[in-house]
Amino acid sequence: MKQIVCLYCEGTDAKLAVLSRDKDGIIIHSVGSLTMSRTLQSTLRQDVMAELDGQDLISADQVSFDNLDTEGVLSSSSLPVDQSDVGQLNSLLSELKLSNMLFIPIVTEPVINFHTYEGQSDTNKKKLIENVISDLKTSKGIEVTEDLIDVFELNEKSMLGVFIEGEIPCVGLINQLANYNKKRYLKIPTIKTAELSLAYYVSKSTKFFPEDYSLIVYIGKEYSKLIFMEGQKLTHIGSTLDIGTKNLHTYDVYFSKILLEMENGGIPKLDNIIICGEDRSENLILSFYGTFPEANVSELKFENFNTSSISEEDKTNLALYAIPISVAVEYFDELDKIYVGVNFLPKYIQENQKFLQFGWHSYAVMPLLFGSAFYFTFQILSTNREIKDLDYEIARLNQRQIENQALVAEITPIDARIKNFDATQKILDQAAEGSSLWNKTIFKMSDFIERRRNFWVTKIETITPDEIKMNGYSLNRSVLTEFADLNRASLLKSINYEPLREKSAFAYVLNLKLMRDTLITK
Repeated sequence: MKQIVCLYCEGTDAKLAVLSRDKDGIIIHSVGSLTMSRTLQSTLRQDVMAELDGQDLISADQVSFDNLDTEGVLSSSSLPVDQSDVGQLNSLLSELKLSNMLFIPIVTEPVINFHTYEGQSDTNKKKLIENVISDLKTSKGIEVTEDLIDVFELNEKSMLGVFIEGEIPCVGLINQLANYNKKRYLKIPTIKTAELSLAYYVSKSTKFFPEDYSLIVYIGKEYSKLIFMEGQKLTHIGSTLDIGTKNLHTYDVYFSKILLEMENGGIPKLDNIIICGEDRSENLILSFYGTFPEANVSELKFENFNTSSISEEDKTNLALYAIPISVAVEYFDELDKIYVGVNFLPKYIQENQKFLQFGWHSYAVMPLLFGSAFYFTFQILSTNREIKDLDYEIARLNQRQIENQALVAEITPIDARIKNFDATQKILDQAAEGSSLWNKTIFKMSDFIERRRNFWVTKIETITPDEIKMNGYSLNRSVLTEFADLNRASLLKSINYEPLREKSAFAYVLNLKLMRDTLITK
C-alpha cells in the first residue's frame, strides 16, 4: 500500500506524519514539524478560479487549477515563494519517493467552519447536503458549493455541516513541493478536518462511560482547540483559542475559555480531560486537576503503532503529532469501511489531478478531435493496406524476375549451341562444296594422266581457297600445252628441261583455278 503524508497547517506551524499500513497494523515512518512563512496564505482561491475562467487552452500545465492556486506563487504574476517553507518540507521527505505517496491536507479554522443543522434529515446524502446548503444560505447568507461541504451526525436531532471557505494553506504547500521536485502535482485523495479526526481517534482509542462528558485539549504553538464529547460521540466543538505555547502567560485563560464553551455547548460537567499537542507538562496537568478536581486528566496515548522507524525522542513526543496521526487512522478505517468521516476534495484539486485537463471551450472541439482522429486513422489504415498490397505485388514480380533469370540462364547455353551449330553447318557446307570441286578436279586430272601416260604430278599445294599450284614432270612438252589448253582456268607458269634417267623430261609449274567444269573431257 502507498504511504500517506498527513500535513496539518495552522498559522505558521506545520506538522506532518508519514504512515502506511500492512497486515500487522499501522506503521509510522516519519514525523516532523516546520515553521512556515505567512506568504502561503496570501493568495485567495477565488482569485485563482477567476483566472482559470479566462483560460482557453487545453494544455495541462495551463489549465491546472492547483498550479494557478499555489504553484502560481512561483510565477511572475504572483507573490514570490519563500523557498525555506518548501525546502524544509522537502528535506523532511527527502528519503521518500514522492510519486508513490498520497498527501492528505488537514484543515481547521478559519478555513473550516461549522453549521448546526436541525432541519429535515434525508437518507440520501446528496439531498441532505443540498438541504444543509439551503439552510446555510437562509440562516447565515453563506453560499457554498457541494464540493466544499460535508455533513457529520452529532446526535439523532441535529447534523453538523462542515464547509471550507478561502484558501487551503496545506494544499498550497503540497503544490509548491510538487513544483520544487519538477512535478505537475502530487496526489491528494481527500482533505480532512483536524477537530473531527482528533475526536474520532480519541473515541476509538479511549473508552468512556455513556454518561461521561470528556474534553480534548489540543495546545499548539499559536492556537488551541477545545473538543467536547458525550460518551463516545462528539457533542460540541469550541472556538479556536488564539493562545498557545508562544503566547501563553497563565493557564487560567484556558479554564475561563473552557467554562465559557461548556456553557455554550450545554456541558454540565467534565469527567475526563485528554491533553495533546505542544504542552503536556506536569504543571498543566496539575492546573487542570486544581480547576476540575473530579475529572480524570491524562495525556493522549498512541499505542499499537509500529514506531521502529522513528527516533526515541519522536516516540516520546507522538502527542505533538496527534492531529496528523489521527487523520491517518480515520483514513485507513474509511478504506476498510469501518467508519465514514468528513471528506473534502474541491473541484479545482480534482481538475488538477486529472490525466487530461480541458477548459470549457475544449469540449466544443472534442467532436472535431474525435472526427479528425477517426478520419486520419482510416486514411492511415487504408494507406497501410495499399502499401501492403504493393509490397505483395513487388514480391511477386521479384519472384517472377528470379524465375525468368533462371530460365534465361538455361536458354543461353542452348542458344550458344544453336549459333555454334549454324557456324559448323556453314563450315560443313563450304567443306562439302570444296570437297566436290576437289573430287571433280582430281578425277579429271587422273583421267588425263591415265590417257597420256607421259604426264606426272609430284606436288600440289594451295595458293588460295579456290586456286592450287601443281608441280610435276612430262616426257613430252606438247602434253603440258595440251593439259593447259584443256583447263580453261589454268596458267602454265614455267617449263624447264630436266633429263630423267637418260630420257628427255620437262619440269613444269602450273596454277589451276578450282571451278566447275575446270577440266573438259574429250
